[in-house]
Amino acid sequence: MSMPDVVDVRNEINKESEWDGCEKNGDDQQLVQDVNDALGSRKGHEPIDHRIKARMPVERYASDYNMNHRRRGLALIFNHENFDVPQLKARAGTNVDCENLTATLKGLDFEVHVYKDLKLRDLQKEIERVSQMDHNDADCILVTILSHGELGYLYAKDCQYKLDAVWSYFTANHCPSLAGKPKLFFIQACQGDQLDGGVLLASKDRTETDSSSSMTFKIPTHADFLIAYSTIPGFYSWRNTQKGSWFMQSLCHELNQHGRKYDLLTLLTFVTQRVAYDFESNTPDIPMMHQQKQIPCTTTMLTRLLRFGEKKSF
Repeated sequence: MSMPDVVDVRNEINKESEWDGCEKNGDDQQLVQDVNDALGSRKGHEPIDHRIKARMPVERYASDYNMNHRRRGLALIFNHENFDVPQLKARAGTNVDCENLTATLKGLDFEVHVYKDLKLRDLQKEIERVSQMDHNDADCILVTILSHGELGYLYAKDCQYKLDAVWSYFTANHCPSLAGKPKLFFIQACQGDQLDGGVLLASKDRTETDSSSSMTFKIPTHADFLIAYSTIPGFYSWRNTQKGSWFMQSLCHELNQHGRKYDLLTLLTFVTQRVAYDFESNTPDIPMMHQQKQIPCTTTMLTRLLRFGEKKSF
């Protein structure tokens, strides 16, 4: 069965499926200057301390991230099944996702920590605690959130919150020991209540007859993040109550089969393909929800290729 992670306003839900409910050009100047496409000022924003320096984990123009530290790193899984918010239904099938993902990530040498049904205050405390740890001997960090959601928000057990309340703790200025390292976020949750009925396609056969690399350099504080969402903004995310969500099923499959062969963005392309082509909702008692599709969405600020190669013994 499949159901989307979203606030459910329907009284009757088929047991087969669920849903996780003006630039200034400066013509009078001799020097060309960079400008920004924004009005206003930085007033109200936290100033960035440009004095912060972090150890370079890899050569400046290296094509791949350094994944040869002593540890792969922490993988945090925030698994939300039950909620105090009255309109949020229990997320049947999420424990399957959690168990499968735990096994998959351990197979890629992550140290996995699972948190069940945390309230927002406890979730933030744990994120803050982890962000203050020393990650110098780790390759990366990975955070997964399995929950209900809507456009711009996710749900803890007791209330909603914005995702940046989580990942902002790991920017380079806040967590220097992860500067220049991958910070990976996987989100299984709805981003709205729109449906994707898909489009029928005919098969092709039927329709066609220098040395500076060793110097200190500055990186953006938000570099090296990747945020993979189970669905695009505004749309449902589907979950099978017995097999788990479409996105997590596909992610685990690709990581298990090809996790040490391909770089992460290539893997996520195949995850997207699998979700898009192999899944369709099954809610015959609710015609408008029946035979719907889903497409994952990835936002990447990675600056190199990321491969989960075999860890060396130390």
